[in-house]
Amino acid sequence: MSRLNADEFSTALRGLSHRYWGTHPFHRRLHEGDLDERELRIWAANRWYYQSMIPQKDAAIISNCPLPQVRRQWLDRIVYHDGRTETDGGLERWLRLCEAVGLSREEVLDQRHLAPAVRFAVDAYVNFARTRPWVEAVASGLTEMFAGHLMKQRVVDMLAAYDWIRTEDLAYFTNRIDAVSGEGQATLDLVVEHCVTREQQDAAIAALSFKCDVLWSMLDAIERAAAKQ
Repeated sequence: MSRLNADEFSTALRGLSHRYWGTHPFHRRLHEGDLDERELRIWAANRWYYQSMIPQKDAAIISNCPLPQVRRQWLDRIVYHDGRTETDGGLERWLRLCEAVGLSREEVLDQRHLAPAVRFAVDAYVNFARTRPWVEAVASGLTEMFAGHLMKQRVVDMLAAYDWIRTEDLAYFTNRIDAVSGEGQATLDLVVEHCVTREQQDAAIAALSFKCDVLWSMLDAIERAAAKQ
């Protein structure tokens, strides 16, 4: 099969948007205000594990990438999530959201609410980044192309539906909206530039599909965990 041109390749990647977890039934219930406080706590505590492993995923990409310019670009992502101090960064903002829905930091950090299938899915994602070529691992993160609009809507919907949640409690999302929009285009440009064969292009599309499966599996597990309690 012949190599896709840049527009065809970009279209194929963007065409996976329907696989993103925004359409998952649990996310729909979240946006519609149908979750009770206990279900929100289960969601926030389990999503924390995913958030906490993103810097390790990004570090794996850096460790496999031979290109200094890409490593420099990717380092900013680690700093964004980990922060430069203990009191800033995306992980700190997510912990504040956990507190807003009624969780203590201790119970989030000790992972007592973590569903085994969530751990399995997230660990599989990190392992993918560690073991696959760096450009495939980068391509798997192209779910960020689909995230900006969903985050905007989530802020609106959560503030409308859950009256105990304040705007400042959703700082993870409000802070991330602009960043993820820029990163999505930059990541797409990077993948298009470095996938120079049809084999690499197909592997990148498969990587993004895999990441969509990871996210969907997480919500399946969270939904089951919330139903059990």
